Amino acid sequence: MIEQQLAQALQERQQAGLMRQRRQLETAQGASISVDGETLLGFASNDYLGLANHSSVVAAFTQAAKHYGVGSGASHLVNGHSREHHLLEEEIAAFTGRDRALLFSTGYMANFGTIMALLGQGDLVVEDKLNHASLLDGGLACGAKFRRYLHNDVASLEKTLALPGQRKLVVTDGVFSMDGDIAPLKEVVQSCRKNNAWLMVDDAHGIGVLGATGAGSLQYFGLSQQDVPILMGTLGKAAGGFGAFIAGSDVLIETLTQFARPYIYTTATPPAVAAANRAALEIIQHDSTRREHLAQLIAMFRAGAASLGVQLMDSFTAIQPVLLGSAQRTLSVAGTLQKQGILVGAIRPPTVPNGSARLRITLTANHSAEHIEQLLVALDFALKLHPATDLDNQGTA
Repeated sequence: MIEQQLAQALQERQQAGLMRQRRQLETAQGASISVDGETLLGFASNDYLGLANHSSVVAAFTQAAKHYGVGSGASHLVNGHSREHHLLEEEIAAFTGRDRALLFSTGYMANFGTIMALLGQGDLVVEDKLNHASLLDGGLACGAKFRRYLHNDVASLEKTLALPGQRKLVVTDGVFSMDGDIAPLKEVVQSCRKNNAWLMVDDAHGIGVLGATGAGSLQYFGLSQQDVPILMGTLGKAAGGFGAFIAGSDVLIETLTQFARPYIYTTATPPAVAAANRAALEIIQHDSTRREHLAQLIAMFRAGAASLGVQLMDSFTAIQPVLLGSAQRTLSVAGTLQKQGILVGAIRPPTVPNGSARLRITLTANHSAEHIEQLLVALDFALKLHPATDLDNQGTA
């Protein structure tokens, strides 16, 4: 009976064009990749600075693996916290201008564990409507009163913060993962101060890419630890490695060390991964050419899309979505792009709201101007081959 119900739900998802599929990547991350035996120009990776296969990062990983072995053996609080982990935490804290940092195995665990550790019954958690799923899940599970405000709408935030709560926590992405736009953090900070609320920023897609030294959205806006007490960042996107962190005050980090269950009860990431992350962090801080090249590619792509009449969403980050509306049209356009040798993400509900399916095009420092030109030609052809219908337009209105 249960399997029949599950099979029916899967069939309904398939018929709606919402079935997710896994591809087999057969090469390292790069501009040109092999996927399921097919060589494609990839525009679907979050390796924004092209560090996942950087020689210095690979060398750091290899050397540390020879010294420490493969696995960490235990959780951080038992026997798995290596010197590489410790140095990485210290370097992240210095990089982000914060007292301390705490490593988590994944961004999901960092977000979920932090909210769960800080809030409970009688508290209020207020989140942007388009926050990452891990933030929303943490808010729903923590036991506090959970409310969402309209996307990047400070007036809506102000209204929601008027609700009672012993502790109040505002949570927002820095760069939104599916839209590519940036939260109005200066205004959000002022709202939090006015309403005696903490602020937590998930900067998974800003760290490494934004700011003078790549320290992310907070550096871009000139915000301090006092402005944003809780900063989450990941190491598996622009840093090209794996893992995540929370950075903040001594009291915050010690609280999470003692009470964040996903930290306490999870095996630490391998020391070699921490060593690779350290090497990537060094490049991010001291080699601005990758960020500069990426910024040039973003400007080139947006200008080229405008000249072709391709409407992009409002983003100046490496995430460049093309809103198409229906899941079926999104799949069709993505399929035509793949036939032309281009791989992009076809993002559909429930990852994004109904009627807002889109191509999620991501640019990286591995790409060249020629790659952008190739993408634009292929995109123009695919969109003209699959024009919008009234149903699609309803979704994008």
